[in-house]
Amino acid sequence: MKATIKTQGRQLTVEEGDIFHVNRYRNTKSGDIIDINNVLMIGDGDKVSIGTPYVDGAMVKAKVVENKRGKKVIVLKKKRRKGYRRKHGHRQELSVIQIESIKA
Repeated sequence: MKATIKTQGRQLTVEEGDIFHVNRYRNTKSGDIIDINNVLMIGDGDKVSIGTPYVDGAMVKAKVVENKRGKKVIVLKKKRRKGYRRKHGHRQELSVIQIESIKA
């Protein structure tokens, strides 16, 4: 069974057992279960349900495997011949989730 969900500002097509990196879920720890109700589409073989915008009664359960930080991104601003340089770094907070079950 496959489902297309909307979570953390992204749309993902998921199956049971898939692992994804998404923006961090607040107030979660490793092992917590998350219920995702924003299911856009759900399909099992020939049976496909498309929501307007969400499928009624559909839910995806995901487990937080770990919370971590992404790779560091360096933002550098410079204006040539002016002596202007600014260096700024950013690391995104991420959650690694594993899809436990899909209910239609």
